Amino acid sequence: MAKPFSELRNKMSPESRARADQLHRKLRDEMLLSEIRKAQGLTQQQVAKTLGIEQASISKIERQTDLYISTLRRFIEACGGKLRIEVDFPQGSVSIKQF
Repeated sequence: MAKPFSELRNKMSPESRARADQLHRKLRDEMLLSEIRKAQGLTQQQVAKTLGIEQASISKIERQTDLYISTLRRFIEACGGKLRIEVDFPQGSVSIKQF
């Protein structure tokens, strides 16, 4: 019989829990566009319809590693989000507002 995750987690050592938490944060903070879309419960077809383009174009966008910021912004907005661009410097972080 399957055990609840909370029961398994409670049996983990504090070090194991810390490693699991760190991995969870990393995976949560770094997602592919396709993962963002799926996490929002959307299909490629639904995003394509919102953007007024073909589903094949969504597939292409999700595979690209080099996108225009405007394309990325439109994709994120079609998924219900808002794109923010932030730069990290040793002195602190700065959000870029011009896009």
